[in-house]
Amino acid sequence: MSTTTHAIAAPTPGAPLAPTTIARRDLRPDDVLIDIAYAGICHSDIHQAKGDWGEGIFPMVPGHEIAGVVAAVGSDVTKYQVGDRVGVGCMVDSCGECEYCQQGTEQFCVQGNVQTYNGVGFDGENTYGGYSKQVVVKDAFVCRIPDGIGLDVAAPLLCAGITTYSPLRQWGAAPGKRVAVIGLGGLGHVAVKLAAAMGAEVTVLSQSLKKQEDGLKLGAQDYFATADESTFETLRGRFDLILNTVSANLPVDAYLGLLRVGGAMVNVGAPGEPLSYNAFSLLAGNKVLAGSMIGGLPETQEMLDFCAEHGIGAEIELISADQVNTAYERVENSDVRYRFDIDTATIGA
Repeated sequence: MSTTTHAIAAPTPGAPLAPTTIARRDLRPDDVLIDIAYAGICHSDIHQAKGDWGEGIFPMVPGHEIAGVVAAVGSDVTKYQVGDRVGVGCMVDSCGECEYCQQGTEQFCVQGNVQTYNGVGFDGENTYGGYSKQVVVKDAFVCRIPDGIGLDVAAPLLCAGITTYSPLRQWGAAPGKRVAVIGLGGLGHVAVKLAAAMGAEVTVLSQSLKKQEDGLKLGAQDYFATADESTFETLRGRFDLILNTVSANLPVDAYLGLLRVGGAMVNVGAPGEPLSYNAFSLLAGNKVLAGSMIGGLPETQEMLDFCAEHGIGAEIELISADQVNTAYERVENSDVRYRFDIDTATIGA
């Protein structure tokens, strides 16, 4: 048995998204049924809907930035009840038994975590994401959204929030630390808010100064244009941490030159081409070039609680279901400040 719900899907790679209906499984004992209120649009949704990252599962219902309200719970669920405000991010299951799952870093599950969409569950069924009216998720992969955050501005935090919060925490963004954020987009604008709330001195590094006013309002102390070559001389040796949020082939050596001795440059963007660098750019200053992939469920809940405590939400543009294809085009043209959010009440309306 299953439940049918309205959704928006890409029928084939690169095809325009269109209304459809999908089946959601009946509740298992450890499941939660969520009435989705808002679904954020992540750039990775576009890549996968276009088939940029290899063979996908079509028709594809994207969306891993999900915020809504619990509509029903399975017989064994005690953590949530009907009416609770909840969110779902990039994963909906993992083995639960390996060392990484046991330590709350399910994204590194040895058997492979089950992606919220464009994935296959351990039951062999395809997964469909948040561009829909409802979703059924294992309770362990549901997070509570505190009352201090609106559901609309919370939805993007389930990806953009945890993607930037995790490396900022791991690499020590804190009072007395200088943090640079490369790019002021869907990820970068959240990173600036988070790093500032953690007490760090924040600088935005962007191609131009056209978003400078926004960056300073979001919490940055400084803002520099990387198209100006003098920027790399002015800022040489300044930062303890550089968080790279862009998916572009950057001159890595130039950015490593901005780090203090022992500093780290952490990548959360996923460029389509390999990045290259000179080993001496690391050796000369005992520097680190690292990557970070989202975060586990405990850290995701920690991030949401932190955001509620500090009044942090994503900067969004709310759209209706019939505007999704236009939104995709605008994201690819960097024409959004700073995250599109689908009002899922308009799906199937």
